[in-house]
Amino acid sequence: MDSKSLLFYALFIISCVPFVTSQEVDDEREFSYDLNSPIGPNHWGEIHHNWSMCNHGDMQSPIDLTHKQDQTTSKLGGLDRDYKPANTTLVNRGHDMMLSWIDGAGHIHINGTEYQLNQAHWHTPTEHTINGRRFNLELHLVHQSIDEKVAVVGILYKIGRPDSFLKMMEPYLKALADTRDVEASVGMMDPRQIKFGSRKYYRYIGSLTTPPCDQNVIWTIVRKVRTVSRDQLRIIHEAIHDEAEGNARPIQALNNRWLKLYRPDDNNDTI
Repeated sequence: MDSKSLLFYALFIISCVPFVTSQEVDDEREFSYDLNSPIGPNHWGEIHHNWSMCNHGDMQSPIDLTHKQDQTTSKLGGLDRDYKPANTTLVNRGHDMMLSWIDGAGHIHINGTEYQLNQAHWHTPTEHTINGRRFNLELHLVHQSIDEKVAVVGILYKIGRPDSFLKMMEPYLKALADTRDVEASVGMMDPRQIKFGSRKYYRYIGSLTTPPCDQNVIWTIVRKVRTVSRDQLRIIHEAIHDEAEGNARPIQALNNRWLKLYRPDDNNDTI
């Protein structure tokens, strides 16, 4: 065994057991982000009958978070997070890198419902846009209620200073870059170390951004665009084994949905 392999096994406890996600499809070979591919985003709804929502749903994600259509309000209330450290695993699903918290890592509360934090993954470039502008990276924190309702918190990033949470993840992301569908133990990770930087957020009802594109997902997108370094972006981008340039689904129509921008009354915009 060469030194690289020894380092890999020293860093990780590897297992090949199936991993669970919040209703997302794990097999990257079934779909692509390449717009010119017969299994690309424009054809996701044709691949399996239970993916038809991808082409025919009227509440699809991602969307453009445009100020022309958002409704500013303070009535939504601040995002109620009650996170805690928990053991994690990391897997390269080919179309993204997914960090899973074993048995959950705390909760968020929305409209009286508790949603457990199960996993996080990254998209490059961002899937959501703000006033038509697409940024470099989007982190999705996927939560699920006891009755299997899904709530996703999204954080957008542009090139700038390194992100501290990604800094902790770098050695694990690098070690799994050449693997696929292998689940590796990362150990204790504290989601409270994921920086939001703002209490303002967008809220709307949408869908999963990968097949089967199930709808009625509660989306919360943090208003502040944070930063990552070019090296951090490269590490994530190089781990994506899709033939497309990235793993971001094209913007979907808002249709008749409401889009709200939560702004606290006290104008204190830091957490």
